[in-house]
Amino acid sequence: MVKSKEYDIVEVCWIDAEEFGEVGWNDIKSQLAHAKKPCPTMRTVGYLVYDGKEHLSLLSTIGDKECSTLEKIPRAFIKSVTVVSPTPPNPVK
Repeated sequence: MVKSKEYDIVEVCWIDAEEFGEVGWNDIKSQLAHAKKPCPTMRTVGYLVYDGKEHLSLLSTIGDKECSTLEKIPRAFIKSVTVVSPTPPNPVK
């Protein structure tokens, strides 16, 4: 049985990859102007279920037998990781 208290809750600040424009043809002037804008900065909060060399994996919801979708964020995109709620030393069972 998996318990949510087994994982730190973290906030990950990361730079997202972005695609801009509509399907089909786009105005080149608009595309070139958008090309200079920075990629969006995102913030994600969740249970840190995997902390690997290439990426982190987070779940927003954990139950005894079910969970939310898994969100994987590449390390190269990450600006910071802040522990919001650390795993207690003796998780409540």
